[in-house]
Amino acid sequence: MTERPEEFRWLSDSDPLGEIYCVSFVRSLSPEEVLRRFGVDEGTLEEVAFNELEERSVESMRDDAAGYIGAAKIGDWTVVIEPGGWQIAGDSEIGGRVSRGTEVVSVCCHEYASDTFAYLVDGEPVVWFDPMLPDARSGSDPDRFVKEMREVGLDPEHDIDIDDSDIDFPMERSFALASRITGLPFSPETLKLQFLGAETLED
Repeated sequence: MTERPEEFRWLSDSDPLGEIYCVSFVRSLSPEEVLRRFGVDEGTLEEVAFNELEERSVESMRDDAAGYIGAAKIGDWTVVIEPGGWQIAGDSEIGGRVSRGTEVVSVCCHEYASDTFAYLVDGEPVVWFDPMLPDARSGSDPDRFVKEMREVGLDPEHDIDIDDSDIDFPMERSFALASRITGLPFSPETLKLQFLGAETLED
């Protein structure tokens, strides 16, 4: 499958999230609780639009993580955006805290390292892989979404060495997979929501 998922064409056409970001969907927790579990300075909590979220993130950017993140409620889920960040999917301590007693779906883009798709349940990674290497999955149940992966063009048997080709549009396909799991769209309208933003705590 080489066609780009049409509902996510806007991500690459307008590049609204930049070169490094993580978008996570957390079930049944409020934005306040998600941010608290992530680890933020609660004295900096404020409602912000997406452009303000981006601006504050740029102003507070750290070498290895986002310095400012935002969360917004969508149905039974909270969407969390880490501009310039990767920690819910890539930091086992933070991902474990956020997913405790619930489930989390994360899509992370990092143009200078590896992209990540992660599905966490109750503090543990269930499915984790680089969208460019969907055959190299890890987690407690790495085959849980193989049907959905095939449907969105992330062939779970794709071997880059044997197939001699890359996965086309890996981020768009990752968001399509996240949508299959959560039942939520991730659209330009999502970025028009009011987010609860806060500065993250340094280690």
